[in-house]
Amino acid sequence: MPVEVQIPQVFRRHTNGATMVQAAPGTLRQVLGALDAGYPGLGAQLLTPQGTLHRFVNVYVNQEDIRFLHDLETRVADGDLVTILPAVAGGRAAAARLPRPARR
Repeated sequence: MPVEVQIPQVFRRHTNGATMVQAAPGTLRQVLGALDAGYPGLGAQLLTPQGTLHRFVNVYVNQEDIRFLHDLETRVADGDLVTILPAVAGGRAAAARLPRPARR
């Protein structure tokens, strides 16, 4: 049973709309490398040119944040679930830039 990788909506343009893709077991770095080979452009969305995760990308292995495991060297085994979640930002500062409706 391969590793299952959940792909969030924002990255599905690289996976032809697939919400879940599979990869061979190994380190998380190897899994992401294989995904980039199979889905060109996906790796650049996840990793910096230096090979670290972009700040806005969170990755979980079986619901455990990899930052509290071994980061990209976390081992991923058959049947494990890798979840990729882009960080969400915005709120008041973004809303403050919107024009206010005219008062009556």
